[in-house]
Amino acid sequence: MSDADDNKSGRKPLSLKRSGSGTVQQSFARGRSKAVVVEKKRKRVAPAGKDGAQGGGKGSGGSGKGGESALAAKARQLGLSEEELLARQRAIARARAEAADREAQKKQEAEERAQRAEDEKRHLEEQREREEREAREAEEEARRKADDEARRKAEEEAAALAAQEAGREDEPRRKAPPAKDDAKRDRRDEPAGNNGDAASALEAMGGRVKRKGGGGGAGPSKAQPTRAKTDNRRRGKLTIQNIVDGDEERQRSLASVRRAREREKQRRQDTTGGRDKIARDVIIPEAITVSDLANRMAERAVDVVKYLMKQGQMVRVNDVLDADTAELVVEEFGHTVKRVSESDVEEGFIAEDDPDENQVSRAPVIAVMGHVDHGKTSLLDALRSTDVAAGEAGGITQHIGAYQVQLKGGEKLTFLDTPGHAAFSAMRSRGAEATDIVILVVAADDSVKPQTIEAINHAKAAGTPIIVAVNKCDKPDANPQKVLTDLLQHEIVVEAMSGDVQSVNVSAKNREGLDELTEAIALQAELLDLKANPERDADGVVIESQVDKGRGPVATVLVRRGTLKRGAVVVAGAQWGRVRALVNERGQQLEEAGPSVPAEILGLDGAPEPGEVFAVVENEARAREIADYRQRKERQASGAVTGGGASLEQMMARLKQDETQEMPLLVKADVQGSAEAIKQSLEKLGNDEVRARVIHAAPGGVNESDVLLAQSSGAPIFAFNVRANKQARELAEREGVEIRYYSVIYDVLDDVKNTMEGMLAPEKRENFIGYAEILEVFNITKVGKVAGCRVTEGVVKRGCGVRLLRDDTVLHEGHLKTLKRFKDEVPEVKSGTECGMAFENYDDLQKGDQIECFEVVEVARTLDS
Repeated sequence: MSDADDNKSGRKPLSLKRSGSGTVQQSFARGRSKAVVVEKKRKRVAPAGKDGAQGGGKGSGGSGKGGESALAAKARQLGLSEEELLARQRAIARARAEAADREAQKKQEAEERAQRAEDEKRHLEEQREREEREAREAEEEARRKADDEARRKAEEEAAALAAQEAGREDEPRRKAPPAKDDAKRDRRDEPAGNNGDAASALEAMGGRVKRKGGGGGAGPSKAQPTRAKTDNRRRGKLTIQNIVDGDEERQRSLASVRRAREREKQRRQDTTGGRDKIARDVIIPEAITVSDLANRMAERAVDVVKYLMKQGQMVRVNDVLDADTAELVVEEFGHTVKRVSESDVEEGFIAEDDPDENQVSRAPVIAVMGHVDHGKTSLLDALRSTDVAAGEAGGITQHIGAYQVQLKGGEKLTFLDTPGHAAFSAMRSRGAEATDIVILVVAADDSVKPQTIEAINHAKAAGTPIIVAVNKCDKPDANPQKVLTDLLQHEIVVEAMSGDVQSVNVSAKNREGLDELTEAIALQAELLDLKANPERDADGVVIESQVDKGRGPVATVLVRRGTLKRGAVVVAGAQWGRVRALVNERGQQLEEAGPSVPAEILGLDGAPEPGEVFAVVENEARAREIADYRQRKERQASGAVTGGGASLEQMMARLKQDETQEMPLLVKADVQGSAEAIKQSLEKLGNDEVRARVIHAAPGGVNESDVLLAQSSGAPIFAFNVRANKQARELAEREGVEIRYYSVIYDVLDDVKNTMEGMLAPEKRENFIGYAEILEVFNITKVGKVAGCRVTEGVVKRGCGVRLLRDDTVLHEGHLKTLKRFKDEVPEVKSGTECGMAFENYDDLQKGDQIECFEVVEVARTLDS
């Protein structure tokens, strides 16, 4: 053991204390000093010559005389003092004792390990002997049961054979009871070992037995008769001779008595077990697991599995059973079956309308729509500045897409901040009536524009009343009368022209006409008589949803009926959750939200689709059941083409079946002139039986609103020199809407004409293979401009056709001249990879442009397609 180990264990290291030591302070330059331990050693002088010998002799003699101890002698021999020698001896003794203790401890641990191993071995031997003994007992029991069964079958066969032989006898049977003395003699002659069993058997049949050695006047017991003297072994059997002699009464065998006792015992057990069984009404859906079925029946799952295995179905507790199999199992276990459909989970999800006496007035929900740059945002800001609460709080900070303002007169208005028309179209396409009034904003100096017309079409499709707000009336070139006249072309007749549509001239910049606009809104709301019951469970519509990084899924909802409270369990589309927080448009926490109140809710397990209906349910189990059912329906419907597809082939099939006499179309072009020209040309086609009807024609790229409008109308989309954005393409694929791209107007007219005539000749179709974005443009000598691109979607192939898009407008169409990866020409570049591209005879490239790559393929058309 080292000194370091001694210090760690708390023991001081072994040392010898030397006398004659001291400390000296040593000084150095620059004021430094050091303490030095100095030890003084005594010099040993050996005696020399005769004097020394004599001195030694005298010393020895003196030692002998003085009685010098052995310890002092040994210390002198080793050149140590007595104290040093004693300290060394004590240290050696202590080390030997510690070594002995360690050896003893090791020996004890070894003995304990051996004892544990012995105990474990003995336990294993006892367990093995017990298992062997149980196996032997089980084998003996099985053998005994097999012997009993074989004996019973043999007796039954013998009885059946005897009865058959007795029936063949022609002589009449003599019915004479056996002699009483013979019966007594037979009972006395039975072996002693069977007296107890025979007596039990006869007592079970109502007879009486006198045992040997009993009283009642019986004589002394006689010796056992021999078999040669009497044939009692066959006395109890029924033979032909016994029937002929009239002795057809036979005794009951012991095996029969045992079987009767076993049956009685089993019957009592079954009666006792069935007395506590309760018949239940078991609800069975279209699919249910074995464990769930057992829980609903209050039975053990292993019993259900055992029954199904007897029926030939090898199942486990987590396997799913169909409704028919589950019904058979329930009936077998003695319960009542109640079949339900999978869609029944949604029954009662949206409650019926409340009676009029429980409804109170609610604030109207208003959507402000119009063309870009017509002052829609400015009008919204002006209306928000009239909010009394916002004025007191120092202004509004809008956090969500809907908010509520309170006017000076106390009236409350709820506005939906829906930029453009996308959100309104999404809600209309899903049948959600979230908007009560639409404010159509039209600039007085710009009159009616394409997006204004589109807003009018959406409002008419939803059946929502319109209030026209003519904005920018403060400008010198403003002409409000021209706006009202242009609206007549779209069936919007204002009150000034004997119509029923209100019209207000406003100026959002100068805040003029806002009071008249709010009065018009209040009047329209009063005519609509908007009411709701706030004392019921809330339901409404989802305005928008997102996934916040810090808060998780957040849904902006608008309550239509009832009151939404914190902690309520909500189902919105295929998502559900418990409301953890309610936040208004100012970012304030709410305890509850009443009718026509917008709010953000936190706590859902996912972001629901905008336009989905939400409602409060009673518990989490019901919410989970509804959400699971809707998720299953979405998974089943994913990838399947909807029955209301809008391709030209499907349209032709419907025309042949006389399902419709009109061919609806939706046209988007790069400029308004092209759109009007295509519309007029298409409307000239057709005859008395079929004609083309353009439901919407407008400039600009294809967006989600166009796809939704085409899907609801069953029309394909014709895109002329414009493209669809990514969201619109994904929505079109999901909804089954066909988008066709053209660059020549005659191709559009020819396709529609061939479709209507039913003669679709083979044509060239473009197969889009990928998209790329220009990151940088390089000017290379002797080559020209080369675009450094990143492939964002699909794949780009060398020699394929390309289109240069800028702001969703086609600028150039041609072919790819070169495709390089680093410095090498490559045949293709996949998505997510950067590359260099150059066009043939075109170099007007800019950073941020989109490159569309396609391949031209020929598709054969048939008449029955």
